Amino acid sequence: MRQHNYYVYILASRPFGAIYIGVTNDLAHRVLEHRAGTRSKHIAKYKIFQLVYYEHHQYINNALEREGNLKAWRRAWKDELIETDNPNWRDLYDSFCSEGEW
Repeated sequence: MRQHNYYVYILASRPFGAIYIGVTNDLAHRVLEHRAGTRSKHIAKYKIFQLVYYEHHQYINNALEREGNLKAWRRAWKDELIETDNPNWRDLYDSFCSEGEW
């Protein structure tokens, strides 16, 4: 099993608005793709551009399993997960990039 950096992430249109859950090995680039409207019609239609949650995984299979689990969660659980680390639903993109986490 190959070890890398993978991220499970949640984008939101606004606090408690439409959300999108995804997985990537390049979070900074993927968020920019979403913001450019090139990755998903759903994201572009509902303007789901704010990175409100992410978590790091070393292995793709762990990241994919987590993504699937999160997608199966009730919406209230997803909101609670976001609010645990990001109670104001602020956009984490700039802090993610400035911290050099990618």
